[in-house]
Amino acid sequence: MDGPVLVRDDPGGGVAVLTLSRPAQLNALSDALLAALADAFAALAGDRATRVVILRGAGRAFCAGHDLREMQAGRQAEDRGRAYFAGLFGRCAEVMQAIPRLPQPVIAQVHGIATAAGCQLAASCDMVVAAEDARFGVNGVNIGLFCSTPMVALTRAVPRKAAFEMLTTGAFLPAVRAEALGLVNRVVPADRLEDETRALAATVASKLTAAVRIGKRAFHDQIGMDLADAYAHAGAVMVENMLWRDTEEGIAAFLDRRPPAWQGGGQG
Repeated sequence: MDGPVLVRDDPGGGVAVLTLSRPAQLNALSDALLAALADAFAALAGDRATRVVILRGAGRAFCAGHDLREMQAGRQAEDRGRAYFAGLFGRCAEVMQAIPRLPQPVIAQVHGIATAAGCQLAASCDMVVAAEDARFGVNGVNIGLFCSTPMVALTRAVPRKAAFEMLTTGAFLPAVRAEALGLVNRVVPADRLEDETRALAATVASKLTAAVRIGKRAFHDQIGMDLADAYAHAGAVMVENMLWRDTEEGIAAFLDRRPPAWQGGGQG
């Protein structure tokens, strides 16, 4: 029986596609869906064959945030759900943090809506390709629940004043506005969404895998550093990268105007 996350692999192309599969609930993040995502990310972390991950939603939407019916049911404990909510938001935070920790770049393929924790999920990905009719929002404030945890990912993806306006008005951004703010990389016609996302994934997957992996780790590490520490860290990473045999071959191939004959490991 299919679970709440469907996994499709393209071993030849090095791309794994994760599909949120609760279409009747607009792929709301239930406990089961969060657990399935955590398991999928844990498996991908040790997968040397997968070079890029695409995250998408089944049905009419990417993801409508947390499952409000499940959350209301969790409120029934004596503490009015305090322990349940703490556990839920903690588990969700771990899933969101697993995305930048993955060695592979993760591309969100967004259609329909990406709201609240669904917007958080898209913002946590390394890149986003959106259909022209997609909409993004952190609209919890409309029901009296400020999107404090989605705010963490959002404020790391868009300018702070734009993020604050989204959080306090609950307004939805059309895809073109989300692109202008930096939340989205590309906006494409809805009927081209899958093809354009796969094309971007294929471009990234064609690069030296080890270089992309070390680069993604360095990218996320240096963001939280001050300028001097960021340069020191990035410089050390570049030294390591430059000493790889595959990098030496890549430079020689460029100078010789020929395709590189990479061995695949990159290091050594």
